[in-house]
Amino acid sequence: MNRDDNRKRLQEETFDICIIGAGASGAGAALDAALRGYRVALIDRGDIAGETSSRSTKLIHGGVRYLEQAIKKLDLAQLKQVRHGLAERRTVIRNAPHLAHPLALLTPVFSWFEGMYMSIGLALYAFFAGHDSFPKGRWLNKAEALDKMPTLTPQMHSAVLYYDGQFNDARYALALAHSADEAGAAVVNYFTLTDFVRENGQLTQAIVQDQLTGETFPIRATLFLNCTGPFSDSIRLLANPALDRRIRPSKGVHIVLPRETLQSDCAILIPKTADGRVVFAIPFGDKVFVGTTDNDYTDLKHEPVLEAVEVDYLLDTLRPYLAKTPDKNQVQAGFGGIRPLIVSSRADTKTLLRDHEVEHDSESGLLSLLGGKWTTYRLMAQDAIDRVGELLNKPAIGTTELHYLVGGETYRFEDWQVLQKHYNLPTDVCQHLMQTYGDRAERVAQLTAERSGLREKLAESQPFIRAEVVYQVQQEMAVTLRDVLARRWRLELSDWQLTSQIAPLVAGLMATELGWSSQYQSEQIETYQTLLRSFRTQAGLTTERVTTARV
Repeated sequence: MNRDDNRKRLQEETFDICIIGAGASGAGAALDAALRGYRVALIDRGDIAGETSSRSTKLIHGGVRYLEQAIKKLDLAQLKQVRHGLAERRTVIRNAPHLAHPLALLTPVFSWFEGMYMSIGLALYAFFAGHDSFPKGRWLNKAEALDKMPTLTPQMHSAVLYYDGQFNDARYALALAHSADEAGAAVVNYFTLTDFVRENGQLTQAIVQDQLTGETFPIRATLFLNCTGPFSDSIRLLANPALDRRIRPSKGVHIVLPRETLQSDCAILIPKTADGRVVFAIPFGDKVFVGTTDNDYTDLKHEPVLEAVEVDYLLDTLRPYLAKTPDKNQVQAGFGGIRPLIVSSRADTKTLLRDHEVEHDSESGLLSLLGGKWTTYRLMAQDAIDRVGELLNKPAIGTTELHYLVGGETYRFEDWQVLQKHYNLPTDVCQHLMQTYGDRAERVAQLTAERSGLREKLAESQPFIRAEVVYQVQQEMAVTLRDVLARRWRLELSDWQLTSQIAPLVAGLMATELGWSSQYQSEQIETYQTLLRSFRTQAGLTTERVTTARV
């Protein structure tokens, strides 16, 4: 993806559709539309997946909670949602196998009855999943459960094992945007929509400002599709101030603990907390993510961050399920996101359905894709682009179900050995490159052959190498430190201290590629390190842990 080339296209071309927001739904819609032959522009005020879509629990699932509610309340709408989610779970993994895979989850239970109840529910879950490639779950006795996860509490009676999907959300969204770009879409990040231009009440142009240069100009399109998730109402009201608000934002946070917390490749599903939520503890790389919370959130002008009370809540929730609860000083990072729940008459955010709706405002012509969740992003995009085809009077059939994303088509994890043979890189680096870039991994490795200094690791404890930063700038539209450290890699999410330590090294590599001045480079480093310190302070983690990591 070349930002300068695409930026020029936005100035010169007229598009069938301009999609606002490059998260899961926006990037997914851009790929769908481009594959149908429409002329597509995709813009975002920040980075690709810079908001909610990079801050999920990293699960692809039908929704165990939704199934329970569907059966208890005989709610066919929720049951349909579960079936859709389970069907899409297969597709998400098939289309980007380097970024998504099955994950085993354990639910410790404390009585025979509780185990039977969970087993029946998860057997139904597997039944609705149909004949897919996921392993089948089962009810484990105490010894079997402890064998899979030695850190579980000895107070449990047994545990129920089942499988769902896990994925790298930010890189999945990036793969969608990159695939859309290669299908012909003009994709540009850091473009803020400031206004619309209308003719006879209908939107004809979007006035945008380039956040990197300050330049303002119009994007011309026949239709505009709002895919801004929790920020959808701001775009809707900009297009038509008479509209009612439709989104009820909900904040969810995660804390990050050492991998040793679980000592397992399995995750934990905590099916019910004191306040009726579902919480997961999930291995991700060399860490464990624990979340999520679910509370109303109204301060959309500020990034949702982990707060001290939320750290305590999640540690307290985890306590009954582990033999030893981690200390607060073991929390290494955390992150928050905002769910885009559609307004409902239901009482609280825990019971709001996270399904989706394609809204067409006939007065302005704006389309808005509202609500939804990561697992069903493709169905959401398909519904939205079906509507686009109707309004353009140019219907075309979607083909995303069987379309491999960038990096996925010829991916084989075993090919890390080929990388190692050809480029003599360490085993952990080669495996990391395959799981991050898929069948494009050799393009990164090739940079190390062209410039030997790029083969060096940025931190001894991590597999990240300098060549990746160059590749991410050249091919993945990374333009800020946070683009690299929070989204192209997931280091900011998992280790604030190490992120701060390697930020200057990453900035130096980016400065060379992007032509930063020494002053701008210093400002980038200071701003980012100050942000990371503020995260620690707000989470109540005032002291840095002792580390032997070398950078």
